[in-house]
Amino acid sequence: MAEIKAADVQALRKLTGAGILDAKKTLEETGGDAERAAQLLRERGVVSAAKRAERENSEGAVALSMVGNRAGALVELKCETDFVAKSTDFVNTVNEIAAAVAERGEQAVTEYEEMISSLIISLKENISLGRVVRLEAGEGEEVSGYLHVQADRGVNGVLVQLKNGSNELAHDIALHIAFARPTYLRIEDVPESVVAQERETLETMTRNEGKPEAALEKIVAGRLDGFYKSICLLEQPFVKDEKHRVREVLGQATLVAFAQLVVGE
Repeated sequence: MAEIKAADVQALRKLTGAGILDAKKTLEETGGDAERAAQLLRERGVVSAAKRAERENSEGAVALSMVGNRAGALVELKCETDFVAKSTDFVNTVNEIAAAVAERGEQAVTEYEEMISSLIISLKENISLGRVVRLEAGEGEEVSGYLHVQADRGVNGVLVQLKNGSNELAHDIALHIAFARPTYLRIEDVPESVVAQERETLETMTRNEGKPEAALEKIVAGRLDGFYKSICLLEQPFVKDEKHRVREVLGQATLVAFAQLVVGE
């Protein structure tokens, strides 16, 4: 049997993230063949990862990458703990994936399956790719983004696609979205079933308050407007000037699309 040196064990641990005993035992099994040992550990790590995949991974990090004002990408990488989420390897990985998506499109994530598998082995958590979004500017448009960083990793990322606007306006809208967290862009985007259910709830609530039937429609309409303000971006009071709604702040500009990724949502 080939002699297994401490340096060989350490090198294999550094490569795979395996424990001392696992690394030494696998090197002994392979007669000191480090490449074969790494492969065996990887195969066994996949088995462990399958067990870890059953555990909740509601932590993680969001990365933002821009290609000038032409395109932008948001990528979420999920894990179990904030300790892992803010680790250097984890943050570097999600940043690298976001840069690739911004440059080459959402299909670029397939290039990082092996890298994520390696993270699962080395960091020993249920790690998986979450949501991936890319916006690309058309003619007369630009894309801007904002990333809120907390505990050394991105936790709230926003992309905005604006037409006939300015960099400053696009950035201000992105900041607003990060704070207000709208669900839809415009009223027309809210599903009819959602509106119907909310209207029914408001009508019941208003009747239960003893409001006169003659005033019911007007009261419900006012409360429905408040509902739209809470979920529709264009209807929300602008965070920098709450006397005006976002649609008023836009002026001649058009908000084409937006995206937001928040860790844990």
